[in-house]
Amino acid sequence: MSTTERVGGVGTPPPVDPWAAAHTSTDFAMLRQRFRGFVFPMTAFFLSWYLLYVVLAAFAPHYMAIKIVGNVNIGLIFGLLQFVSTFAITTVYVQFASRNLDPLSSQICKRVEGGVW
Repeated sequence: MSTTERVGGVGTPPPVDPWAAAHTSTDFAMLRQRFRGFVFPMTAFFLSWYLLYVVLAAFAPHYMAIKIVGNVNIGLIFGLLQFVSTFAITTVYVQFASRNLDPLSSQICKRVEGGVW
């Protein structure tokens, strides 16, 4: 039997690929929309924040060198805040995914695994 022959003989419809059906479903489109609605703005925010840090370090070193306490200056604080913002974004994403993405993706997975399309 070749890969182009139909299973089940003449007149029977070809079997439905559950993954292809899931990919074209409205639930999957909603899942992608929710994901992109979070990720794209958050990525733009983080890249802008990082670019601000790089631009200030390159073009305003006198500002970044202002000492706050002892040898701790604004540049060091901005650099450390990059790590803090990364962890904060990760925490917010995990909460967002738990509430908005995981229930819908679990529903899609159950339908695919059960072959209900």
